[in-house]
Amino acid sequence: MGIKAELNRQQILETADGLFYRQGYDHTSFTDIADAVGIARGNFYYYFKTKDEILSAVISKRSENARQTLQEWDKEFPDARDRLKRYIQTLTQHKDAIEQYGCPLGSLCTEMAKLQHSQQDDANKLFEIFRNWLVEQFSLLGHKNDAVQLALHLQARTQGVALVTNAYRDQAFLQNEAKDLEDWVDQL
Repeated sequence: MGIKAELNRQQILETADGLFYRQGYDHTSFTDIADAVGIARGNFYYYFKTKDEILSAVISKRSENARQTLQEWDKEFPDARDRLKRYIQTLTQHKDAIEQYGCPLGSLCTEMAKLQHSQQDDANKLFEIFRNWLVEQFSLLGHKNDAVQLALHLQARTQGVALVTNAYRDQAFLQNEAKDLEDWVDQL
């Protein structure tokens, strides 16, 4: 694939990722993506043959982005407690999008489960990337025996905060819960 073709492919992926988040996978058509990118539908098939192929590429892209973000946090914050707080701060950093659409990770996994989609397990692996990283952080704080439970608790709590914020359109709730979670991390 040439440079222009690779740029087009990346643009399709970014556009599809955004549409899947805002509209949902099931409610996003090939035509929606092609129109948003500005590529004729016939030319679109050069890059992706099916919507499931795009979904697979989007999940891979999200996985790569998640790993890269976590590596950056590991470098930027020498203390595991600060890294955990940075994880929590993603709620407030993305509060507008969460209020309107929920969590991109949680909403994708939920939709794949509802659809009983063949890529549900692949989508769920996105959660595993974060869970494994969280386990490592709690272990570094001396919680080796309960690191998995603490990681799942934090994941469940942040997902719940995103869900309730989206349902009630309540950013004040999100900010209060994020602060409460940071205080919880400080008390560990």
